Amino acid sequence: MRIKGVMGPKLTGVFAIAAGLNGSMVEAGPAPSVEATPLSAYGSLPTLDKVDLSPDGHAIAFVKNGGDEQIVMIYRMGQQAPTSGIHLGDLKLRSLLWMDDDHLLITMSTALKAPVGFTGPLNEWFLPQTYEISKNKLTPMQFSTTGARISNIIWRMPSIREVNGAAMAYVGGYDENWNRVLYKYRASDHQSWIVATAHEPYDDWLVDAAGNIAADYTYSQHIGRWKIRVQHDGYLVDASSGTAAIDFPEIIGFDPTGASLYVEFVEQGSRVWKPLSLKDGGWGAPLAKGAPFSDTFIDRLTGHIVGGQYRTVAHTENVFFDPELQAHWDAISRAFPGEIVEWESNSDDFSKIVVKVQGVKDGYSYQLFDWYTHKITFVGNVYQGIKSLAEVKAVTYPAADGLPIPAVLTLPAGREAKGLPLVMLPHGGPAAVDEVGFDWWAQAYAAQGYAVLQPNYRGSSIDNGFMEAGYGEWGRKMQSDLSDGVRYLAQQGIIDPKRVCIVGASYGGYAALAGVSLEPAVYRCAVAVAGIGDLKQMLFENGPWNNSGNSFGERYWDRFVGVSGSGDPKVAALSPVDHVDAITAPVLLIHGTDDTVVPFDQSKRVLAAMKRAGKPVELVTLKNEDHWLSRGETRLQMLEASVAFLKTNNPPDP
Repeated sequence: MRIKGVMGPKLTGVFAIAAGLNGSMVEAGPAPSVEATPLSAYGSLPTLDKVDLSPDGHAIAFVKNGGDEQIVMIYRMGQQAPTSGIHLGDLKLRSLLWMDDDHLLITMSTALKAPVGFTGPLNEWFLPQTYEISKNKLTPMQFSTTGARISNIIWRMPSIREVNGAAMAYVGGYDENWNRVLYKYRASDHQSWIVATAHEPYDDWLVDAAGNIAADYTYSQHIGRWKIRVQHDGYLVDASSGTAAIDFPEIIGFDPTGASLYVEFVEQGSRVWKPLSLKDGGWGAPLAKGAPFSDTFIDRLTGHIVGGQYRTVAHTENVFFDPELQAHWDAISRAFPGEIVEWESNSDDFSKIVVKVQGVKDGYSYQLFDWYTHKITFVGNVYQGIKSLAEVKAVTYPAADGLPIPAVLTLPAGREAKGLPLVMLPHGGPAAVDEVGFDWWAQAYAAQGYAVLQPNYRGSSIDNGFMEAGYGEWGRKMQSDLSDGVRYLAQQGIIDPKRVCIVGASYGGYAALAGVSLEPAVYRCAVAVAGIGDLKQMLFENGPWNNSGNSFGERYWDRFVGVSGSGDPKVAALSPVDHVDAITAPVLLIHGTDDTVVPFDQSKRVLAAMKRAGKPVELVTLKNEDHWLSRGETRLQMLEASVAFLKTNNPPDP
């Protein structure tokens, strides 16, 4: 697992970066062709990923994926060859972050048991490294306390501040007793110091532009009490507190001036942001529109929120507090009419911005916008082998009780949208959202001739009210929302209701298993990837105090499932493993052995129960794969296995 810095090879072909990014206008790359795309193109990791501009905008870092090999490449603008490259070995890259113009912070992860001297289950551990570009030197971000070097495992992604002219990373790590602490780490000489120590699992801190703790937050899950403290005359003093069983407030970040904090609350079923003054601890009026951003844009060195996104299933609107920055974004939007444009990274002065673009003209690619020249430079295609994109559109259909269900429909190219076979593809979470845009999984199935429906069933995080509609509906209306989508598409004539299979991962994997066990007449086959099959076992594992109610995780899942712990007799009615006798359709289970979210044992339990009942089932094991399908080889293995299974049990051509 050791990683070493090496000089990278010259890149050609897909990487326009090899041309030096000299600022010349490029016509956004070739338009996608109509040639058939091999399944391996979708199953591979993105060819180009995590494109990040240096603070001064004069260099660009990105990840080059090839098979399971990941290389971090760094280019200087105007140069024909990369400055350097770093082979990452068998670790999984999670983030790139510039500390200053010569230091790159690279965070990777691996699944391991607890470190030496401690006990615990398999976990995904995050490991930061710093790379000094001028010296081509990679150094583990090693922490120390009282002179003793300790593990470089972190639990909190770093934030960067400039203190006395030096780049400093503020990162959550552990001390020698395995207590959670906040470190500050200096890039220039690799020195580290403990800034604060946590007392509860949900403790966190907010660091200001000068590198001082401006506020901290504590939530005690045992008694459900939260507290926010802010800095006053060099001390942290109580500013606000309260109780919440689940919906405790969250510090989002500083307002654009740095004078207040934005704190998110759930009030009367809605999420709102309120500013908390750092000067006097007073609360201001909720943020405009009364609704918080879905995502935020944050100034790298100050932590100030400069803007954010309002998102719907069909559309994303970027809003910035500064008029000039808003003008930058408006200029970018005008440069890509009719296409989906996502903000990727920026220089500190926001004069250069990397965006990810999806559309008929630009395919699926990274582009670099220069505010001063108003020129767009093509950086590279996200996926080298994907030659065409299936049509993706937003649809809304009524659930049985009338609730509108927003969804994403992907249609196969070259086929009339009439009487198509359908893959129902519910997302995981369940508090997540599928939006119009590129989805490698849906695109892969559409390329095989299937229509793909991704419904945002109740419980999805469209907004807080819509998510609340799913509370207590796990396996109930959250499940029937899916079959209502099948009926809707059948009524429209788009799909053949007799040719429907359900596929999903995580909660979506549960929905796939529940689909063929609780609503067996709807689906002719099911694929569950990292799915929850034994709901009682899952709830028990989320109740570490033997279902006493003192665990936040236990309270959260009880809210969604609508039960009172794993011992509730209602659990069995919703658990697929207890209803295998009702299953008549073939089932494919796919699961990674390194899954730390839904244990591999969940699929083994379903496999054993179905075999005992004489039901058609098979299990595909993804060796060394985690919950998120992070490795290209096993992601492709999943895709190939599921496509072969679908073609056998629900052929795209009748």
